[in-house]
Amino acid sequence: MTESIKTLQEFMVQSKGMAYILAIAYLIGFSWFWKFLHKRERDD
Repeated sequence: MTESIKTLQEFMVQSKGMAYILAIAYLIGFSWFWKFLHKRERDD
């Protein structure tokens, strides 16, 4: 039987890998959006 997560700290430690993946995806998405906005600004 698997152990249940009892505290927020246990949850954060066990889900740290997913948090890093989400942070990297956010940074990639934000940089793409930033470039998209600047390209639109130059085209005007």
